[in-house]
Amino acid sequence: MEKQFIPVNIALLTISDTRTIENDTSGKVLRERVLAAEHQLAAQQIVSDDIYQIRAIVSQWIADPDIQTIITTGGTGFTGRDGTPEAINVLLDKEMMGFGELFRQISYQDIRTSTIQSRAVGGVANGTFIFCLPGSSGACKTAWDDILKEQLDIRHRPCNFVELMPRLLEK
Repeated sequence: MEKQFIPVNIALLTISDTRTIENDTSGKVLRERVLAAEHQLAAQQIVSDDIYQIRAIVSQWIADPDIQTIITTGGTGFTGRDGTPEAINVLLDKEMMGFGELFRQISYQDIRTSTIQSRAVGGVANGTFIFCLPGSSGACKTAWDDILKEQLDIRHRPCNFVELMPRLLEK
């Protein structure tokens, strides 16, 4: 018997010194996909490439029991201002090693060796799933369409993140 779909409350954070609501194409791509998949958009913000501002927002969302998943876009490269992994990794209770690996494997099909310039990461903090994606809309499409859409759907077999959500805070 197929399980009934359970919408996930998802917060989106664009990390950029230059993006605004008007030109945030990656945030728009993610918002459209989250809503098309019938999940709930719990929050959406833009923050500058500053590890402490990033941590402040993400920490608030991690502490919010109504937010189950956080997806960030931007700040995963190698420039001096790219600090998303450094901002997020210290907040994680558990790192999801396979997320970044799988993202880069899938991305290789489209952008070849340029995928090594992505430091996409995933993990769990206080029972909240967190995924940090590159800032390009193409990368956001790849991550959502090829990984997150299925893993955030309880009907996906053999397993998915939604089944784990009630158990993440077990001791």
